[in-house]
Amino acid sequence: MEQGICYGGIPSRVPNNTMGIRGYDYVEFYVGSAKMVAYWHAKCMGMDIVAYQGPETGVRDRCSYLLATPTNLKIMITSALQPSTYDITGFQTKHGDGVKRWSVEVVDVKETFKKAIVNGAVPVKKPYKIEDKDGFVEKAAIRIYDDTEIQFVNYDNYKGLFMPGFDTPMQDIKFERNETGLKYIDHIVGNVHINEMDHWADYINRSLDFETFIHFGPGDISTKYSALLSKVVRSKDSVIKNPINEPLEAAKKSQIDEYTEQYLGSGIQHIALATTDIIASVKNLRANGVEFLSVPDTYYDALAKRDFGLEENIEELKEHGILCDVEGKGYLLQLFTKPIFDRPTFFYEIIQRRKGATGFGQGNFLALFEAIERDQERRGNLTSYDN
Repeated sequence: MEQGICYGGIPSRVPNNTMGIRGYDYVEFYVGSAKMVAYWHAKCMGMDIVAYQGPETGVRDRCSYLLATPTNLKIMITSALQPSTYDITGFQTKHGDGVKRWSVEVVDVKETFKKAIVNGAVPVKKPYKIEDKDGFVEKAAIRIYDDTEIQFVNYDNYKGLFMPGFDTPMQDIKFERNETGLKYIDHIVGNVHINEMDHWADYINRSLDFETFIHFGPGDISTKYSALLSKVVRSKDSVIKNPINEPLEAAKKSQIDEYTEQYLGSGIQHIALATTDIIASVKNLRANGVEFLSVPDTYYDALAKRDFGLEENIEELKEHGILCDVEGKGYLLQLFTKPIFDRPTFFYEIIQRRKGATGFGQGNFLALFEAIERDQERRGNLTSYDN
């Protein structure tokens, strides 16, 4: 690895919100085999394993692989080395592989944590430091979605690779893969039980001084078989955006029901990763082995009849199954992967925003959710509420 690269911190981002949040930092998965999941992200998602902690770095109870892109998109994969590491084994036994926490970088961990607690956040870890010869990193965490966490972190006083306990990867791994062009986290989506959406939206808005940006009510998001409700909460400068979905009773169980039943609780359903060339990204992700939901050709027949200044070639969008939603003078392009783990819970969204689009693809919901329902049906999970 090139000397002098530091994978902690967001360079020169001055917050424009009351909580001192600079932006998304990293997302951490708890999984059964960190090496296998890290290798999948490296090979399929085109990310580099840039830092590692485990027995070779003096950490005895767990191992973690940090994956990153040149644009500082960061994903951490962690698993337990001992059955007694219950914070990991308990989570993984209950939920399967999934997102334990998402981290935001802040200017002052103590101040952000203090404000969040005063505003009603549930504390998980009070502010603390981890340090080594290269300085120290400050961290704290609050509760969200059952046993998921939002972590606050600051790297301003650390000059090492990532944070104490991590070193350059022990494994010398060379992958033949295509570059995927993934840039950063666009948004993180939570799925919750019936009657929890308003609670969690209010909790996040109050705790972090966020606001509800979009609210999809009954009838806004539905198919022939299923329906859901959704609220999008965001920081007031839009550096953090988090949709929250809950099921709405319909003829059959929705993807949200399937998630909460298979995950055994509320949690993170998917993470949207931004690109500036979605056609190239999806093409290369597919070549690397990523599976995506399929979209019927008739979708593109209707799209071709709309005149909104589309700059991409519709035939290429059709070839790769990419959806397009018009929003004011702009539009967004998006596509969902299939669930990446054995349980049908977590997946990725690939998204490109064009000409200032700020929404979440409401015009694509029907096509996307029908595609999800086709996969639900194959798994035997598109059942009625009576089952």
